[in-house]
Amino acid sequence: MTIRLVLADDQALMRKGFRMILEAEADMTVVGEAEDGNAAIRLVETYAPDLVLMDIRMPSLDGIEATRAIVESGAATRVLILTTFDLDEYAFSALRAGASGFLLKDVPPSELVNAIRTVAHGDAVVSPRVTKRLLEEYAHQLPDLSAGTDEGDGVPPVLRDLTERELEVLLAVAAGLSNAEIAERLYVSEATVKSHVGHMLTKLHLRDRVQAVVLAFQTGLVRPD
Repeated sequence: MTIRLVLADDQALMRKGFRMILEAEADMTVVGEAEDGNAAIRLVETYAPDLVLMDIRMPSLDGIEATRAIVESGAATRVLILTTFDLDEYAFSALRAGASGFLLKDVPPSELVNAIRTVAHGDAVVSPRVTKRLLEEYAHQLPDLSAGTDEGDGVPPVLRDLTERELEVLLAVAAGLSNAEIAERLYVSEATVKSHVGHMLTKLHLRDRVQAVVLAFQTGLVRPD
């Protein structure tokens, strides 16, 4: 499978550098370059790439708003944000907008390539632990989805389609545990955990584990420390 990419950055030299790195990989091709968020959205509409490597700070429309527009359009394209600091307001806003993760702009080429492959194959590159720390810092800015938790079983309405085991898995993911750690905690195999995670994401209409952690905070299932 060839991973089709769009590069969105207002600096042409930065785009050229990323293109050289990525097109040296046999399984990657750059189908378009965007100098701002509006151009990135147009390229997604035209080429339906697998992934957009998106800078946060761009003129006209920034990377966060462009990410939100792409996600809300229903496109299958995933977004990987480039940021200067991994635990700042911009990274938090990118996750809220629906990005599948973020990387520091000075990331080594090998890590960049691995991150793109990870996201393109359906996972997220920001570890749940980093996400949890980030959300604990900015949780007060999340929309509150906990309404209705005092009724019935005390589970937020958005989570009521989950089985008891899937709810346990969501809690464990939100706590920053890996599949192996969840398997050890629940006395099941990693394959079983992977299956539960997949079912949980499907029922909640989420793209990846990072979005699951965000939802856990929004519903009050997890509270900031």
